[in-house]
Amino acid sequence: MRRIRAIATGRVQGVGYRVSAQRDAERLGLAGWVRNVGADRVEIDAQGDAESIEELISWLRQGPPLARVAELRVEERTPDASRGFEVRPSA
Repeated sequence: MRRIRAIATGRVQGVGYRVSAQRDAERLGLAGWVRNVGADRVEIDAQGDAESIEELISWLRQGPPLARVAELRVEERTPDASRGFEVRPSA
């Protein structure tokens, strides 16, 4: 089990990034959440098997077609008992 926190910066709001990230995470069987932070960032907390996390990270670097990810910071977290993957309100 692996858990990450990622911050995507750039044109990642208003382009379907959160909903697309949720769909991809659910497809990969991951648990966690995604939310907008500030004016140009999206925060993602995801956990699951290591291979699926790597696939999600690859997707997060690109995002949906209208997104332009300038930077993706990823840090390891301690896994917890989260289930499901949700879009949270903006922070």
